[in-house]
Amino acid sequence: MAGRQLVPDRLLQIGFGFWGSKTLLTAVELGLFTELATRQLDGKALAARLKLHPPSARDFFDALVALGLLKRTGTRYANTPETAQFLDRAKPTYVGGMLEMCNARLYGFWGSLTEALRTGQPQNEVKTGEDFFGTLYADPQRLEGFLNAMTGLSQGTARSIAEKFPWKRYQSFADIGCAQGGVAVAARDVS
Repeated sequence: MAGRQLVPDRLLQIGFGFWGSKTLLTAVELGLFTELATRQLDGKALAARLKLHPPSARDFFDALVALGLLKRTGTRYANTPETAQFLDRAKPTYVGGMLEMCNARLYGFWGSLTEALRTGQPQNEVKTGEDFFGTLYADPQRLEGFLNAMTGLSQGTARSIAEKFPWKRYQSFADIGCAQGGVAVAARDVS
């Protein structure tokens, strides 16, 4: 076997990276981390609550354990501290809105990267003649998803601003550009 080189793990890890990504995006879409926010559940109960095919669900849950996104004790699954804080839809620290948008909108566009590189043409809504913002504002559900995504992305920055800014010196302010008022909410929470 002299002279024969093994494929570097890094190449395969990058090449198969979409497996982990799509597993996380699907878990967020299903609300799995929110389902586990208040209690651990065994695999059968969790599959039933999420309306998943039981044999497939166990592999899916175990993949999330392998990715470090869930903990498993026996047959019971629980959130990790990280998923409990950032992927529970009921918490103000939820950043899953961006992941939901990645799954619903961006994941498919990245699947057309080769075409984009060969043609130089956009692979987003422009490809079909759609006006992204016009279409977005015409559909309240899609707009809410977009706003949730932008708010999720701005949460860390909003909290940093809220913690460092001397709010007591001022009577009012205008929050411009933080989707759903992330700075105002964070300022209220740190006051």
